[in-house]
Amino acid sequence: MTTNPLPPNQQLVRGDRWPVVGERHPGDTESPWSLEICGCVIRPLIFSLDELLAMTQVTRRVDVHCVTRWSKPAMSFTGVLLNDLLQGTGGPIWTDEAKVVSFVARSERDHSTSMLLNEVLELNPIVAMTADGSPLSTEHGGPMRMVVPGKYFYKSVKWIRRIEFLKEERLGYWESEAGYHNGADPWREERYMAPTLTKQEAFRVIEARDFSGRDLRSINAAHRGLSHLNAREALLRHADFRSSNLQSANFRDANLSNANLQLADLRGACLANADLEGADFSGADLRGSDLRGASLFGASFYQPDDNDASSTFAIIDNTTQIDVASLDALVEQQKAFVLNAISSQS
Repeated sequence: MTTNPLPPNQQLVRGDRWPVVGERHPGDTESPWSLEICGCVIRPLIFSLDELLAMTQVTRRVDVHCVTRWSKPAMSFTGVLLNDLLQGTGGPIWTDEAKVVSFVARSERDHSTSMLLNEVLELNPIVAMTADGSPLSTEHGGPMRMVVPGKYFYKSVKWIRRIEFLKEERLGYWESEAGYHNGADPWREERYMAPTLTKQEAFRVIEARDFSGRDLRSINAAHRGLSHLNAREALLRHADFRSSNLQSANFRDANLSNANLQLADLRGACLANADLEGADFSGADLRGSDLRGASLFGASFYQPDDNDASSTFAIIDNTTQIDVASLDALVEQQKAFVLNAISSQS
């Protein structure tokens, strides 16, 4: 049996693990669960959870790809196909004005995402109630969530409560607030949208060496001398720090998810409590750095498929401060590498 290849720069999680990403609990836990279909429709519909469970249940195998670079292939989800809900026995329920479908969660942020109607119909998502044969747990979106095949998993909204047909695009929470790419195609690596700054603005910020508290998504700061950089609480998703001198930089409480830190000099840097999900530290020098309290889901400390593997291993020793328990968030090979690097220097 041939294993399906992974999308670019994704890593397999251990077979029995399914990392929790994002919120862990819905905002409203008291009201009965239901799913509303509204907006540009011939008639609004509402289904209780019991009604959904009583419908024909379909099982689909879906490769889950998280934007923070981990993948879990061939997960089994059971529920109601969205096209079955939307078509029914009387034909399509949307009007000619409908061009976009918005999926809205029952969460404290009312987080949502949207897709073009024709793409929704082609992908035929599932309103899932079970995963791998068990009811969906709360932290994974139970009792019901969307599962959209072929997209990064932020398009699969947890705790689905409303499906709304729209005349025009409405960016969801992750797209408008975090800058995630609206296309979300893992094979094209559509992880993030354009940087928040022009090249001229980015140059001025880099020269000042003060990123603290700023939203600098996708900033290109590669090959720079940035020792003692102040980046505390900065939003640096998808930032490029390749081969930069970041000695003694302060990234405490910063968001560096999916940042490229390959070959960076991070000696003595503070990364405590930072969001490092999906960050690439291949070849980086992490001696004396502080990663305590950091979130490490999907982070990489070496690139196993690189032709010159000797240059891609992060430099880690017993001066690197890291919570051993946090390494459970890494894929097994990455975890083993970090543990071995720490223990070999003890």
